[in-house]
Amino acid sequence: MNFAAQEFRAEARFQRVSPQKARLVLELIKGRRVGDALDTLAFTNKAVAPSIEKLLRSALENATYVSQEKGFDIDVDNLYVKRAVANEGPRMKRIRPAPMGRAYRYQRRMAHIEIAVAEKAARDAAGLVETAEPETIEAAPKGGKKTAAKKGGAKSAAKKSPAKKAAAKKAPAKKKSPAKKKSKS
Repeated sequence: MNFAAQEFRAEARFQRVSPQKARLVLELIKGRRVGDALDTLAFTNKAVAPSIEKLLRSALENATYVSQEKGFDIDVDNLYVKRAVANEGPRMKRIRPAPMGRAYRYQRRMAHIEIAVAEKAARDAAGLVETAEPETIEAAPKGGKKTAAKKGGAKSAAKKSPAKKAAAKKAPAKKKSPAKKKSKS
């Protein structure tokens, strides 16, 4: 396994929270260092925050355990949240009483939450990143006019104008003549 791409993950399945609500908290910690993410979760006022904090601590423990077992030299202070996703789990169908003897159906959602942490690579020390000079791109003229590619004796193609349909003219409305009364004879 390549050490540079080593990531340590933890997963909590069948969490009784909707994935949408879990994603709100996960967006706060994505890409942050583990210490900062734990501080953020400690002060986040959402019901799912403690379970995500527990999951992040589990991923951190997985990192320390695997590094000791396989002999990796991992700096825990250099870990960051590489991936944090909340996928949809199964839904529980429930019924709520409604007026006039009817019943409304609703769904209780569950989430599978996954967090992966990885060590930030020391880019400056390794010299892996090379800076590329930006390419200049010339913009095409905005007028939309095309120039003829051929010169001299060659016939140029006739310009085609877009087909436009003329608006139909309405005929003036006919005046109704008053109905003549039949006379009795």
